[in-house]
Amino acid sequence: MLRILKNWSERYFSDEEAVYLLVVLLTAGLVILFFGGMLAPVLASIVIAYLMQGLVSGLERHGMRRLLAVNLVFTLFLGLLIATLVVLLPMVWRQTLLLVQDQLPYLLKNGETWLRQLPEHYPEVISMEQVNSIVAVIQRQVAEAGQGVLTLSLASIPNLVEVMVFLVLLPLLVFFFLKDRETIINWLMRFLPRRRRILDHVWHEMDDQIANYVRGKAIEILLVGSATFIAFLLLGMHYTVLLAVLVGLSVVVPYIGATVVTLPVAAAAYVQFGWSGDFALVMVIYGVIQFIDGNILVPLLFSEAVNLHPVAIITAILLFGGMWGLWGVFFAIPLATLIKAVINAWPSQADYPDTAEQRGQAD
Repeated sequence: MLRILKNWSERYFSDEEAVYLLVVLLTAGLVILFFGGMLAPVLASIVIAYLMQGLVSGLERHGMRRLLAVNLVFTLFLGLLIATLVVLLPMVWRQTLLLVQDQLPYLLKNGETWLRQLPEHYPEVISMEQVNSIVAVIQRQVAEAGQGVLTLSLASIPNLVEVMVFLVLLPLLVFFFLKDRETIINWLMRFLPRRRRILDHVWHEMDDQIANYVRGKAIEILLVGSATFIAFLLLGMHYTVLLAVLVGLSVVVPYIGATVVTLPVAAAAYVQFGWSGDFALVMVIYGVIQFIDGNILVPLLFSEAVNLHPVAIITAILLFGGMWGLWGVFFAIPLATLIKAVINAWPSQADYPDTAEQRGQAD
């Protein structure tokens, strides 16, 4: 057993570059694991700056000076951030309150009526006592959720302070990451060995795929959310902004997001229109948007940017989402792509033959 482990370690860790790569990955993982909460503004700023670097590079290729390009792109980012905080979020919050206060009780009442009819039609499957237990649990959960949405307790004030600090630091960090990008990268390179073939391979593969993925995902969210908003507005739907935001953000989680967000769309349409042709029209239009997104928009935006099997994508979403919550879900595919790049770049048996065989041939 010890000989097998020794041969395996010699095969895959005989190159010092493999050890460097392992140290870099472990260091980054430990920093995120233990200090991710404290460094959240820095990590988010790095992602946003990385996302916007493509715009800066594009403006530079067209002859614009870098500092002017950085200022222009940062102004665009700042305008979008202010518009989101001042316009979009208040509208989403108001519509969420209206949905919880006005429509949710009506939907629950209809659901309770339907549940209480089940024992009459299927007495061998479910009893009235079971229905009463289910209804009591649902009412308790809804009351707790509604209280959390409608009220802000004193215990939430520290979280609000953290959000305010986050919003102040985020634009500053994004600006400096864009402006001093080369200086920061050169400083970090001082801590890496000069001979880093494997690290460079992983970086180039990640840079090609993740840059396309992140930028493409931002465009997909914008297009799908805008199309949903326009379609629902023309159909006369209530809570148009809230539903459009939910549908737009659902594309972050492939396969699962579209399935989950179908429930609030169908519930809002049912409360407003009932079982009618208008309800069917809303669901058909929603289905068309999802079809266009999955079969036309995604292939156009991503092509081969992220070549991962659906099983790998779902597994990554479950794993990283369970570890880091919403952030883990958002970065599940980039992290899975990183793991794939590391596996592809890691020395294989063909690169490093069994040392025991080499010794035998030498003898």
